[in-house]
Amino acid sequence: MQMTGAEIMVKVLAEEGVTTVFGYPGGAILPFYDALRESPIEHILTAHEQGAAHAADGFARASGKVGVCIATSGPGATNLVTGLATAFLDSTPVVAITGQVNKELIGHDAFQEVDITGITMPITKHNFLVKNPENLAQTMRLAFQLAKEGRPGPVLIDVPRDVQTALIDYVPDRLHELPPVLPDKEKVQAAVDAINKALRPVMLIGGGVISADAEYDAMHLCEKLHIPVVSTLMGLGAISAYRSLFLGMTGLHGHERANNAIKEADLILAVGSRFNDRVTGERKRYSANKTIIHLDIDPAELDKNIDSTIGITGNMNMTLNMLEKGGVPHDLTAWWDLIATWPDMDADFGDEEAPAFFKALNPVIKDKDYIITTDVGQHQMWAAQHIKIQFARQLITSGGLGTMGFGLPAAMGAQLARPKSRAISLSGDGGFKMTGSELFTIASNKIPVIAIVFNNSGLGMIRQLQTVQFNKRFTACELPGYMDFVKYAEAFGIKGEHVDTPEALAEALTKAMAKEEPYVIEVAINPKNMVQPMVAPGLGINDYVKFVKEERITK
Repeated sequence: MQMTGAEIMVKVLAEEGVTTVFGYPGGAILPFYDALRESPIEHILTAHEQGAAHAADGFARASGKVGVCIATSGPGATNLVTGLATAFLDSTPVVAITGQVNKELIGHDAFQEVDITGITMPITKHNFLVKNPENLAQTMRLAFQLAKEGRPGPVLIDVPRDVQTALIDYVPDRLHELPPVLPDKEKVQAAVDAINKALRPVMLIGGGVISADAEYDAMHLCEKLHIPVVSTLMGLGAISAYRSLFLGMTGLHGHERANNAIKEADLILAVGSRFNDRVTGERKRYSANKTIIHLDIDPAELDKNIDSTIGITGNMNMTLNMLEKGGVPHDLTAWWDLIATWPDMDADFGDEEAPAFFKALNPVIKDKDYIITTDVGQHQMWAAQHIKIQFARQLITSGGLGTMGFGLPAAMGAQLARPKSRAISLSGDGGFKMTGSELFTIASNKIPVIAIVFNNSGLGMIRQLQTVQFNKRFTACELPGYMDFVKYAEAFGIKGEHVDTPEALAEALTKAMAKEEPYVIEVAINPKNMVQPMVAPGLGINDYVKFVKEERITK
């Protein structure tokens, strides 16, 4: 049976179970779009290609499936780059399909030609330029397999226009699933022996636990052995924040109890964490006098940032089950008694006002089916510290790349991935200005995303860093003039309201969640509020910056 390359591309998407794609057309990808119009696959036309990439990312993180974004050649393809880098550093399975100029024009600086495979090589798990039409179907199938197998990540397929229009014999086929990578039994036994001897063990949960759908296996191990648990930013939700075993988030802006536990532990069982610099602080101090057991699907992560005593690669679910089977509960009373002397994650941080806004959300969303997405900055850290995430895939945030503008389009993708859930986007005023035009996409497709914008008329985290690192020599961190985000939303036909107290925010969110329509809430917060605690640059994980209270700025 002969089909055009474009028809085969759409056929393979259907084979892979794709129901929704996000994209923006252009000349080099138009044959694909022409074929797509005959397909039941839903296409969401975004306001910008970056929005398409972030939406595909949010779709993937919320669902555990592969997200798909589409762009044309040249500027369309390059506009995907930030989104692909975001997905790459956070190990999100995304397939990006880009159009390319005809094969004979490649390398001749043709109109809207760019070497997108060369550009994205460092920020994709793999990429392909398909020059032979006969290889198109299998290349696309391989792209999906690579995106989701092992350590997930983005894969790009660049398809010249004449490959999309070529007539090809279509052969139905499926790639065989790769068998799971088995952990080394001797290393697992060594880890069991170390855990059974530890007097002050801590489990550190990273985003890899959620990617592997291994959160229940991790919790069964901790519950059996009564081991305290801390989480990286990306691991939040793998264990409910309401559980007594959970000490909080660890890292640069981590909870004091969690960071102190890491500092005083004699054993760290790190599961699916890269030991990013924002997690460890000064690395030699971090690992001093500790047994480090590191579990990761990617062998390249072992000993990359922190030298592990025992490094184990392989299927995470299998490894955790083996550790649980071999683990023997023993008396950790003295360890828990010490932990109880440190401030818990419900303690106020300094005397800042902003945390109260985020704490006020908890009674509204507790036990609800929701998804929180964030941009990057102070609001992201306040959300991580104070919003109590209960389940895996409930918090979607840009961890590795720290991408401003991620939150709103990611919420759009997450909402479409899980229509019975309610996606709530949290942004600062700076990040929201970057991709706020996706409100048009949200409005035109009636996607019931709730967008909360924390407005301090500035770049709050930049101001905080200039306070700490540059002796308050502020520059390029204050945004003169006021932007009314509610009126901005109204321009797209979306309703909203202004609030300036935690109680008003809780009331507004309750109202918004009762409606099946998009809604924007603008929150006025104090520009001088700082995220506390904050680990001092270059120091240990529990060496904190001392802040001096500043007078409130009034508008």
